[in-house]
Amino acid sequence: MTVSEPFEKQQQHKSVNGDVCSEAAGEDAFDHTYKEKEGPKPSKILVWRNIILMILLHLGAVYGLFLIPSASPSTLLWSMTCFLISALGITAGAHRLWSHRAYKASLPLRIFLAVGNSMAFQNDVFEWARDHRVHHKYSETDADPHNARRGFFFSHIGWLLVRKHPDVIEKGGKLELSDLLSDKVVMFQRRHYKLSVLLMCFFIPMFVPWYFWGESLWVAYFVPALLRYTLVLNATWLVNSAAHMWGNRPYDQNINPRENRFVTLSAIGEGFHNYHHTFPYDYATSEYGCKLNLTTCFIDFMCFLGLAKDRKRVSREVVLSRIQRTGDGSHRSG
Repeated sequence: MTVSEPFEKQQQHKSVNGDVCSEAAGEDAFDHTYKEKEGPKPSKILVWRNIILMILLHLGAVYGLFLIPSASPSTLLWSMTCFLISALGITAGAHRLWSHRAYKASLPLRIFLAVGNSMAFQNDVFEWARDHRVHHKYSETDADPHNARRGFFFSHIGWLLVRKHPDVIEKGGKLELSDLLSDKVVMFQRRHYKLSVLLMCFFIPMFVPWYFWGESLWVAYFVPALLRYTLVLNATWLVNSAAHMWGNRPYDQNINPRENRFVTLSAIGEGFHNYHHTFPYDYATSEYGCKLNLTTCFIDFMCFLGLAKDRKRVSREVVLSRIQRTGDGSHRSG
């Protein structure tokens, strides 16, 4: 990891209207002082409930693939709509809004993103954001929840099948999370998370096609509910795994995260990962704005509607300076 220059830290935190943002280094800034403990690593403790549920989920998703030809066009369109809503609940919501505070959202937009987050069923916003801040602060160390140095399988799904490393729990408990605790939408979702998941991740995706256009409950359950849910999970997990292993590093060659176009497409804009870990507070997670970045387009549209504001952006000068100083020479202008 590299240490940003003081001048860069002062200049890079700006909103798109030119106002300097107050927090120059938040809870998502990498902690260079952290040292892994010497000696043998703690033994892995398997979480058999999660293992069994993940096996059953993926078997159900594979079965759902074979049901696609029997699903009506309306059901397939509804499945894609549910995919988009749930993906935005992660990318625009839990990630860019609540984890990195990269922009500000109005109450209606925060409610929509919290609903989408429940539809995605990847832990409530509070827990997702807390773990993601730990991931950035201690990336590729024992304190990283999905440390990519432990291999593709671990960083993709294996981290959910074993108990967390003690350092993950310890460091997560020391983060300053008052912004999340004071957000009434985040806390309401946390209190009612199980019910919201049952409704938004499974019941609503299944009920709508059955009730409104007569799709069979069997197809409605396995395609827009189970298959869609599994696809969103794996699209998110690819950011933790593939985008930390394969691709170029035009902004900082000293860190693992990469620019991965496949992940960018599957995770609606989250694959510009070398840029994102270099400038985690940038709302676009990319220097190219909306290009191949549906989440950025969504946030921009919400700003146009007056439902979001104060998008943080890195100046072109700072980006070019960082490319020249720490990049791997693979940068392209567009």
